Amino acid sequence: MTQAQRTIVFTGGGSAGHVVPSIPLIERLIARGWRVHYVGSTSGLEQRLIADCHISFDAIATGKLRRYWSFENAVDLFRVAAGCVQALMVLRRRRPHVVFSKGGYVSFPVVFAAWLLRIPVIAHESDLTPGLANRLAFPFTAKICVNFAETHIGGHTDKIVHSGTPIRSALLRGSAERGRTFCGVEPERPVLLVVGGSLGSERINQVVRQALPALTAQFHVIHICGAGNLDAALDRHEHYSQFEFVSEQWGDILAAAAIVVSRAGANTLFELLTLSKPNLLIPLSLGASRGDQIDNARYAQAHGFSAVLEEEKLSVETLLARLNSIRDELDQWPGRLQRFPRMDSVACITALIEQTARPCPHPEL
Repeated sequence: MTQAQRTIVFTGGGSAGHVVPSIPLIERLIARGWRVHYVGSTSGLEQRLIADCHISFDAIATGKLRRYWSFENAVDLFRVAAGCVQALMVLRRRRPHVVFSKGGYVSFPVVFAAWLLRIPVIAHESDLTPGLANRLAFPFTAKICVNFAETHIGGHTDKIVHSGTPIRSALLRGSAERGRTFCGVEPERPVLLVVGGSLGSERINQVVRQALPALTAQFHVIHICGAGNLDAALDRHEHYSQFEFVSEQWGDILAAAAIVVSRAGANTLFELLTLSKPNLLIPLSLGASRGDQIDNARYAQAHGFSAVLEEEKLSVETLLARLNSIRDELDQWPGRLQRFPRMDSVACITALIEQTARPCPHPEL
């Protein structure tokens, strides 16, 4: 089978974290001659995120997989069933040799349809504790890639491959000098990067802004606060830069950061540890999540890779205390972070995809 004949379908969605890690794989496979397609939801989120990849996109019906009783569960069962039928039609038309699933509620119909058509599926789980969509999909997969070696998936041990998470090459090539210039940081002033974002970040944004007089006395604060969360009154605050989002310059800003304050999403955590960034994690609380960020943060803290501040304890005083502690021990952080295992996740998963892809589609496809 020649490279030009190979076809793959990617799926995953519901949040950027279920899409963005696939982009480096898509780029690598295109460079290796693969035909690449993406199956996502009708919301348009996934299609927007992969727009620069210039690949075909198919939208299917999706239903949210909830862990609690709701009347919407009954309605969404029909949506999931409709999505399975649509996924069958898409896979019959695209004729992939393998499917790669990054998880999220849009992925299950595609994984199930691929299993019915005997198309091998590789799933990827970023968190220490798998999400519901992936747990439902795992019985129908050939391999399961995991972010952390400590991830345990009961009943599927023989399928697990410790691969890490694909990281965009732009992050690995970030320039601290370019990042400091972009944000107007004075020479020698350390950079504190705060990544609030838009989901469940109101409390972080609020506390950071309340603490600005103390923070800017020590750092230049670069604050990624999420869509609609800019505060025009702070635009002229000395040693403070605020952005809703950063795209092209993100790798440079990360390179410039001396300390990062962030949520504890698995993909973000993996990037911070790979780049050896001293960090303070503020995981989403159980009231706003299934607890996956809490598990991620506990893992990182137990290994000495991160400091952690529970959202329930977040205040100006506790934030400043944690940051002062990190700054006082900055010389110790490189040694701790060097213990985090680094790997070429793109190469690892690409090789697995090429090994798992079947020689040719079945005639009945």
